[in-house]
Order: sequence, then C-alpha cells, then structure tokens
Amino acid sequence: MKLKGAEIFIRALKQEGIQTVFGYPGGVLLDIYDELYRSDITHILVRHEQGAVHAADGYARASGKVGVVLVTSGPGATNTVTGIANAYLDSIPIVVFTGQVPTALIGTDAFQEADIVGITRPCTKHNFQVRRVDELARTIHEAFHIARSGRPGPVLVDLPKDVMQATTDYEPLPPKEEEPIPPPKPASGKALYVHDLIAESRRPVLLTGGGIVLGRASEELRQMARRTKMPVTSTLMGLGAFPASDPLWLGMPGMHGTYYANMALTNCDLLIAIGCRFDDRVTGSLETFARKAKKVHVDVDASSINKNVMVDVPIVQDCKEALRSFNKLLADQNFTVSYEDRREWFDMIEEWKRNVPLSYCPSDEVIKPQFVIETLCNLTKGKAIITTEVGQNQMWAAQFYKFDEPNMFISSGGLGTMGFGLPAAIGAQVAFPDKLVVDIAGDGSIQMNIQELATAVQYRIPVKVVVLNNGYLGMVRQWQELFYEKRYSQTDMTYAPDFVKVAEAYGTLGLRAMKPDEAAATLRKGLEHPGPVIMDFRVAREECVYPMVRPGGSIQEMTLGREMIN
Repeated sequence: MKLKGAEIFIRALKQEGIQTVFGYPGGVLLDIYDELYRSDITHILVRHEQGAVHAADGYARASGKVGVVLVTSGPGATNTVTGIANAYLDSIPIVVFTGQVPTALIGTDAFQEADIVGITRPCTKHNFQVRRVDELARTIHEAFHIARSGRPGPVLVDLPKDVMQATTDYEPLPPKEEEPIPPPKPASGKALYVHDLIAESRRPVLLTGGGIVLGRASEELRQMARRTKMPVTSTLMGLGAFPASDPLWLGMPGMHGTYYANMALTNCDLLIAIGCRFDDRVTGSLETFARKAKKVHVDVDASSINKNVMVDVPIVQDCKEALRSFNKLLADQNFTVSYEDRREWFDMIEEWKRNVPLSYCPSDEVIKPQFVIETLCNLTKGKAIITTEVGQNQMWAAQFYKFDEPNMFISSGGLGTMGFGLPAAIGAQVAFPDKLVVDIAGDGSIQMNIQELATAVQYRIPVKVVVLNNGYLGMVRQWQELFYEKRYSQTDMTYAPDFVKVAEAYGTLGLRAMKPDEAAATLRKGLEHPGPVIMDFRVAREECVYPMVRPGGSIQEMTLGREMIN
C-alpha cells in the first residue's frame, strides 16, 4: 500500500496511541494538517509554540503519557526551544515534531529555515531529521521509545516538506514496547548493605525526587518509609509521591524548604536519596550537606550519581525496581522497627517543627499570599491538580498546598521557566477533563504566556488561574531586599494589565479580591465557574518566602523572617 509521508505520520501517531496533539500550523506542514483535518486525532491550536510545548509537558506530567507537539519550521521551531529545555531538565517525555524546508533547500538559508536539530542537540534526549519517507514510521516509533524509556526526556523529529509529500510502500510497524519491570532480584551485596545501614541507623532520612513520580514508584516508597519508620523529604519535583498528611512527612528541603527538613538532613546519620539529582537549590553548600551521614543514591541515570554529592553506596537502577527490591529484602529479613525505636530522632524532629513551623503573619488588612493558597487547599480538599508559574508563587504553592498523591503538582523545576503554568494547566486539563486544575501564578510570570487563555476559551478547557498579584517580579525583588539593600532595580510591575478586563477581553470570567475577607468567596466563585477563570488577588506587596537559605550557604543556616516566628 502506497502512502504519502503525511499519511504515514498520522498512522504512526495513532499506532502510538496518541489522541491529542498541541500545535501551530505553517506552510511546510500543510500536508500534515490536511491529513489531521481528516483524522480523529484532537489538535489543540495554541497561540504560541512555547505554549504548545508547555501544554504537552503538562499533559505528560499529569497523565504519565508522552506529550506531542507539532510546529512549523524556522521561528515556529525555534520558539519551542525554551519548552524543550524545560522538559529536558525535568526529564519529561515529549516528542516535538518540527516542519522543515524541502531537503534540497536545507543549508541554503531558505525562507523560514533553521537548523533546529543543531539548535536543540544540547537540550534533547535525542533528535532526528527524516531525509527519506521510507524511514519515517520507524523514526517516529523510535522517538517515542526514547522519550519514555530509562530517564525520560524530550525528543525532536524534524520533517522536511518534500518527505511529507513523497510516497512509499507502507507496512505498519509495531510501536516499540516498554520492557516490563522485572520482579525483584535476589538480594545483592549492595541491597544487603543498605539493609544493614537502615538497621544500624538512629537518625535516617529518605530524600526523594521527581524520579519517584516519573517512575510511578509512589506506593513502593510509602511501603518502605512506613516499614523502616524513616522520615521523608522531597524535592520540588517529587511533591505528592509521599503524602503530606503522613506523620513521617518533613516537607520540602533546600533553599525554601522547611526548617525541620533541612535540620533533619543536616543531622541525619543515614541518607537514602532516590530519584533525585542533588540540585544546588536542595543541597546548598556541598561541604556541609548531610556531612554526618552515610549516603545511598539510587538513580536510573548513572551520570547523576557522584556528580554533585559523593555517596557511599551508588545504585544505578530504576526507582520502582530498586524500591521493590528493598521492600522484598526487608520483608524476607523480617525487618521491624517501631516509632519507639526511633523515639530520640522523632523527638528532635518534633521539637524543630514546634519551634519553627511553616508559618506566616496573618493580617486583617492585606491579603497574604500564603493565606490564599491555604484557603485554596481547604476548598479543594487538596484534590486539585496544581500547576505553577515560577517565582514566589511557586514556592508558596509548594509550601502551603498539601499534596497527598503524585502527578498533582506540576511545576518547572530545573529551568525555572516563567510562563509555564497556564499552558501546563491546559495540558493537564486535557489529560483529565473531569478534574479541577488550578494554575497558581504571579502577575509577572502569567504575562509570559497569557495569550494561551484564548486556547482555553476556544476549546472550553476550564482551567482556573489564581494570580498572586504583588506588583513586583516578586522573587527577584526579594533577593534585592535581602542582598542588595532594597535597590529594586527593574522589578516594579505596577504598570500591568487589569487581569479582570483581560479575562473578559478573552471572553471568560475575571474576578478580583482586594481584602482578606473577600478571598474565600472569590475562590469559591471561581472554582465553581464552569469555564476558564482568572482570579486576581491583590496581595501584600513585599511579602517574602521564608525560610530562605542564602545562595551557596549551608541549609542549616536559614533566614526565617518574622513570618516564621509564632
């Protein structure tokens, strides 16, 4: 059967189970878009190509499936680079298809030509340029396999226009199947050593990261923590893998982590890190990070081990497989430990929690951003999918919204991409149409991709946007306050749009709260609205995120601020 490349493209996507594509058309893609017109694949027309990648990213994080992007050549392709780099640093499986000029014109500086393969080589897990139509189906299946296997990540496939128009004999190729996780192996020497370390420790801590969420290892983590009575702290990317309602939960560590998580890491005698990469925002000064502890590091990517923190027991293994092996070994060895056995350690942690809780100074005069998030958490009972923009809004969301399940917190971790939250919320809502999805935003970050509100309105995607509007680029202003003697250079965002009118201009609901006693009613009305909503909360202008560790400082040396002292 002879088919055009564009037809093969659609058939390969359907074989991969793809039901939704986020994209933006252009001249070199017209053959593909003509086939899309006749297919049953849903195409979401975004308003900017960066928005397409963030939406596919949010879709992937929420669903655990591979997100798909389709954009045109030249500026369409280059507009995806920030989103691709964002997915790369957070290990998110997406496949980005870019149109390209005909093969005969590649390298001639043709209209809307860009070397997107060369441009994205540093920030993709792999990329391809398809030069022959008979290679197309195999390349597409290979791209999806690479994106979702091992340590996930973005893959780019560049599609010249003439390849999409060419015909070839087509025989469907089966998608590459993921290898099932094997049953736990017999106890290895390393696993037995880890068992002994746990048995001997008096002050152990589990540090978990995004690898637990991506590896769908949340249940195995919970089993291990509860069997061993090990307190758990999680990086930003791993929030929700261990329930915030569990008494073993310490909260997030690092620059804006809880006091008690940072003190536990500083004073532990055993640190088992699983699925995290010891980012500088987590460790602070490497010289002082968990220096009293024996360290075990489990990660599927060998390059992450001993890269930042030297460890005693390196284990290159899938997180789920490793945790299943640990749990089986602990069961086989009849390992038991009680809270009473670790009483001294838990007493220390409880004292830290009691003396320096995660708190803030409430106000009857001005809306505190933490109060908005606490109220949102109470109204949603912690069941909403939360996306965030980047900055203070992101940190307050991580601190004050309580996540009990994985894949419910979607945020830009490694790259810290402003403008991520709204398109990511759209992607998450497409993945789960019946769930409540809320983007917690700042007034600066939301403007980076606010045009995607039109996408939400067009496709009736009922995302809710909570804008913590302080009239500043808040996190940069905070640093200027603390480290630059309040010289607020270029961080004043007073000249900003009226977000209520912006929402109305896009054809949807806008709400505003000016006083604390208006916050709950505004949230309630916005959450109950059947369509997209922007809720503008005028919050305390110079509120800071605390605790805070000075850049490069030790995580045990935290600036607490008056907001943290009861």
